[in-house]
Amino acid sequence: MVGCGNDSASAPAGVATANVVERDFKINGPQHLDAGPVRFSIDNRGPDAHEFILLRSDGKPLPLRDDGITVDEDAVESRTIATLEPEQPGVHEVDAELTPGRYVMLCNMSGHLLGGMHDQVVVG
Repeated sequence: MVGCGNDSASAPAGVATANVVERDFKINGPQHLDAGPVRFSIDNRGPDAHEFILLRSDGKPLPLRDDGITVDEDAVESRTIATLEPEQPGVHEVDAELTPGRYVMLCNMSGHLLGGMHDQVVVG
């Protein structure tokens, strides 16, 4: 399920909340989550706009576009779980349905991934 961003205040009953902090060249999120519905609350502390992309990991390096600095989103579309298009600083939310496995959270703005804007989460 690919979610869309919104600015609602809290997750519905039965939906876990995962807090993620983005700032230039850094994403900090939970290292472990339970399987099921999750609302990602992404606090973009800027100063730039950032994306949030959640991908199911296949254990291989992420495929890059010809530019060599951004992920080829078409190549990972089948394992993209949630996306939040570039947003200005502030708190934004996106919902996802997670199954057990490993996932990668990243910002795919030019140069941000290679600058360190990625993190992993294990879902059990």
